[in-house]
Amino acid sequence: MEFLELINNFIDETSKYKIFEINASNIILAVITFLLFFYTRSLLSKILFKKINFFFKFEKQKKIENFYKNIKNSLNLLVVTIGFFFSSSLITGSEKIELFFKNVNISLFTVFLFLFFSQLIEPLFLRVKNIEKILTRDLLDWIISALKIIIFFLGLTAVLELWGIRVGPVIAGLGLFGVAVALGAQDLFKNLISGILVLIEKRFKKGDVIIIENIIEGSVEKIGFRSTAIRKFDKSLCFIPNFQFAENAVTNITEISNRRINWIIGLEYKSSTSQLRSICKDIEEKIINNKSDFFVSKSTPVIIKINEFAASSIDILVRCFANTNDYERFLEIKDNLAIEIKQIVEKRKASFAFPSQSIYVEKN
Repeated sequence: MEFLELINNFIDETSKYKIFEINASNIILAVITFLLFFYTRSLLSKILFKKINFFFKFEKQKKIENFYKNIKNSLNLLVVTIGFFFSSSLITGSEKIELFFKNVNISLFTVFLFLFFSQLIEPLFLRVKNIEKILTRDLLDWIISALKIIIFFLGLTAVLELWGIRVGPVIAGLGLFGVAVALGAQDLFKNLISGILVLIEKRFKKGDVIIIENIIEGSVEKIGFRSTAIRKFDKSLCFIPNFQFAENAVTNITEISNRRINWIIGLEYKSSTSQLRSICKDIEEKIINNKSDFFVSKSTPVIIKINEFAASSIDILVRCFANTNDYERFLEIKDNLAIEIKQIVEKRKASFAFPSQSIYVEKN
């Protein structure tokens, strides 16, 4: 009871003082109310989130955490907005002050709505069944980013209009400036269109290893509006303008179904025809019988043939396809095949050739 009496006495004393025609007691109560909402915003936002998640029905814990992470800021803003509304309702003063607080309340609520909708875009897209099979993840990120920019612009326009700032004439004035900028930004639009084509045609996606002959070779880290970030094999990060992917041939190494082995093996000229035939036959049988390491079909045949008579060797062409697209496994298969070919050549008592010259001395 003493505590309540103390509070009543404090309110009575402070109500005698006014700041901008507002009772000091009302200002103190408003500040306390606002701080109460502000410091409990995390707790209240979690309560609101449980109600919102009921409609989306995310069941997996990871998806629930990602969803909360997406809309956390907007829920915190909603709690702060509600707190400001209750605290400002305690303040009574002149019409200008009340109009000011009214506009601030409407502005905060407007900002919340547009922020909330922008943060809901990604969860809404992910709720669409098989959306990532229709559109690539990178294209989805582009669409989400573009929609967020549009929502941000609309929200900014609504708030400015609320405070009496006419946006229409400003946009009209910027239109002429935009034409002049567009004429000098042709490369920007060329890169933008090229980036959209890359995503629509699904030439590559984030994480793929690609090669553009004589330009770049590495792993795709991010596909941006103007350029694409490529992590080279020496771990340096390189940004390539998107038009390079439209004007040059792009090889997507990640999409290789089977990696090809294409070797030229040189044997000495002293090798006999029976040795050459036996070596070719043994290598071919070794590859065909090893189905775990090699993929053999009509479209991926094994070719072990004499290729040509070179300057210092009889060259045998070895062409086959590994039964993997993993680079480390491919290196292991190549290593094993090289050792087996060496064993076959030694078994047939032949030798590998190396660049050499023969000198004939003529006797007089």
